[in-house]
Amino acid sequence: MTKKANARSGPRGPYAKTAERQRQILEAAVEVFGSRGYNGGSIQDVADRAGINQTTLLHHFPTKAQLLVAVLEYRDRISTSTPGTRERFAETIVRQAKHNERIPHLVELYSVLSGEATTEDHPARNYFVQRFARLRKEYSGELRYLASIGRLRPGVDPDVAGPTIVALWEGIQTEWLLNPDTVDVPGILKGYLDLILVPEENAGWSSGTETPVEALNTL
Repeated sequence: MTKKANARSGPRGPYAKTAERQRQILEAAVEVFGSRGYNGGSIQDVADRAGINQTTLLHHFPTKAQLLVAVLEYRDRISTSTPGTRERFAETIVRQAKHNERIPHLVELYSVLSGEATTEDHPARNYFVQRFARLRKEYSGELRYLASIGRLRPGVDPDVAGPTIVALWEGIQTEWLLNPDTVDVPGILKGYLDLILVPEENAGWSSGTETPVEALNTL
């Protein structure tokens, strides 16, 4: 392997140590904020969980608010599954929901912080306001695209169905955290998506006014 290849393989020396230390701190913060919330968890709690002193932590993340932002960005990086094509919108949603079941600590962190962020002065408030606005816009846009290729059932409004998916996912995910053995998040999301989307093999009839008899079983 060449020196150039080695250089591209990732951080080395002190840079690698810094990256590893920051990852260690972020993992500790995920646990603390996920179990105690941002308001209930302290910088000292995170430092203790990471096995370092507070001075070392503040060297990497000078304020608690900056640490929170870094935690949310870290959560976004590691909690996203492989994206799909626009035609596979429903499959992508269900796949992400299944992926979330394998990272319950990040789902818990997200749910705790989103609840706390409803307060006016919470440092994550803008993050969640912008996130929900972006998701509503993206999902509505994807549904409009599916409507243009005959994949949205007649009478379904993309600008209503898109936000509905966001709200349904948020709510059912909270239920799953409370009852993981009985709540099937991917299954419930798939059930709703089946109600509003035309199966790909039947896409040709969605622009008409009548639903084929054989398709009624999926409604």
